Amino acid sequence: MKGQILNILKTETEVVSGETLSTYLGISRVSVWKHIKKLQGVGYNIEATPKGYLFISAPDALYPWEFGEKEHNIHYFDEVDSTMDIARELARKQCPHFTVVIAGRQKKGRGRLKRSWLSSEGGLYFTIVVRPKIPPVISSRVNFAASMILAQTLRNMFHINAMVKWPNDVLVDGKKISGILSEMEAEIDRVSFISIGIGINVNNDPTPDEPMATSLKKILGKKVPRIEVLKAFLDRFEDAVKDVNLDNVVSEWKKYTETLNRHVRIVTAHEVSEGLAVDVDDNGALILKLADGSVKKIIYGDCFHE
Repeated sequence: MKGQILNILKTETEVVSGETLSTYLGISRVSVWKHIKKLQGVGYNIEATPKGYLFISAPDALYPWEFGEKEHNIHYFDEVDSTMDIARELARKQCPHFTVVIAGRQKKGRGRLKRSWLSSEGGLYFTIVVRPKIPPVISSRVNFAASMILAQTLRNMFHINAMVKWPNDVLVDGKKISGILSEMEAEIDRVSFISIGIGINVNNDPTPDEPMATSLKKILGKKVPRIEVLKAFLDRFEDAVKDVNLDNVVSEWKKYTETLNRHVRIVTAHEVSEGLAVDVDDNGALILKLADGSVKKIIYGDCFHE
């Protein structure tokens, strides 16, 4: 109901009466007033006049009612330990495909290899639960789709040089703007669910702790509505995962990567490998040419460009 009220008020340039809202929405004027009071309480600037209501501005908010038809699959929290933890619980309770958990802040955000992900206010932190009908062996294609589509989204919206780094970071001019983490539960022959956790530096400043990171605000010199970034990405990503096998994802991903044809260092939980990144196979493994001329396939790890 809050989303419907906002849609009406946003499309009108003049005051909308409580009676008009009541009639259109099929609720009482008291109910209209209560919904508007709640919207005002969470930061929406809606002017109440003797003749009705006038929309002035919205906060940089990520509330479910901002997402239209996706509202019922959106879970928003001002602060959580980790959106990945909540998404896992929901997935195990059989939440629908493309359920999204969003947080204003995370206290224990995670990156790869159990590293912490700084989640200061102003960033965009969310996890998507997907249930693709695919075997586990090709599940990494979903991660590659997420990073590629995020890079494309940032390019299209802001005309910036967003690129991908193996396995799933997004960089702008060599500096990290987004990290992606995934968790999967599967049976022998099929994926039960994949949780794709994404952190995007939007209006926050990560550089005091991470000098090689950047944010949209730093690049553009102005604040960016996080809701518009998230809406655009979710729409594109949801369309992508409808392609059952994601057969062309890795080949498309390669068009945006900064990792191939350069010397890299790959750190895993057990070893460090260095060499020339020569290719990525159809299931996302990095093909590394070592100093002795041998070739090594690496399925997962932290990649450092040399």
